[in-house]
Amino acid sequence: MGHQPVALVAGGSRGLGLLVAGELLGRGHRVAICARTAADLERAERSLRTHGTVRAYVCDVRDPLQIDRLVADVRRDLGPVEVLVTVAGVIQVGPVEAMTEQHFQDAVDTMLWGPVRLARAVLPEMHERGHGRIGTVSSIGGKVAPPHLLPYAVAKFGATGFSEGLAVELAGSGVTATTVVPGLMRTGSHERAEFTGDHGAEFAWFGPAASLPLLTMSGERAARLIVRGVLAGRPLVTLTPMAKIGTRVHGVAPATTVRLLGLAGRLLPATPGAALPGGSEHGRTVSGRRAGTTLTRGARATVGALTVLGSRAARRYNQRGAA
Repeated sequence: MGHQPVALVAGGSRGLGLLVAGELLGRGHRVAICARTAADLERAERSLRTHGTVRAYVCDVRDPLQIDRLVADVRRDLGPVEVLVTVAGVIQVGPVEAMTEQHFQDAVDTMLWGPVRLARAVLPEMHERGHGRIGTVSSIGGKVAPPHLLPYAVAKFGATGFSEGLAVELAGSGVTATTVVPGLMRTGSHERAEFTGDHGAEFAWFGPAASLPLLTMSGERAARLIVRGVLAGRPLVTLTPMAKIGTRVHGVAPATTVRLLGLAGRLLPATPGAALPGGSEHGRTVSGRRAGTTLTRGARATVGALTVLGSRAARRYNQRGAA
């Protein structure tokens, strides 16, 4: 048997991360996956085991000590990390008035500090070998700030800057950094997203937006393109036509883009008058599955019809957590 490189997928227990892990296994890698939740990891490891060698590790990427321990454990069990793909993320949906500082803290610690710390942990051995691949999954929300996703945008803009800057720093070293900029994908993320403000109304727009085929890309195709681009050492992988159009339009006319998104934001649910963070039912944060149950019966049926593909993806890709 030839050499089987070791890949680490942070956030590999569900959704896009699970699909990326499966794609790497199919390409002959031994794969380590990490996530915060042991139950998610156990299910993911069972589903991936038939495709190759996989090991699961509980790790909260917000904690630098856990990251150091993770990389050491992977090295001990499988070997040094040759491919790192950071997918771990949290999606918080709602108006800025309903967001707390903790929402921003969690987003930045997970989606900015997570990629920074993971890359720094694997870089020394990659430099020593003169070869390595680092992929950071950012988002169109890291290029163009969408309404009602402000903590997410703050973190993803930072992750984009880090990954692009890392590619510059690593030029000529044999180690590459790939910035992945996907648009909306059908991975079932709406069921694990966190909702603030008017929970049901926020879910009613976000769920269909993350599920309808004209707006989204299939998770399987996204994973294939991501892994192909990372292994090829491409500096940038942009997925979905809307993401490509959005980045180009924003690059040419940023002020116009901001104004148009502002108009779109005015169509989204307003924060109820008493719904300041932590002070009421609307100030709470709930999961997507819970938010969907707050809709009226008629609205629930309509949203359910519009999220059929997304809900199917949630079942397939281990997104069905506790409501």
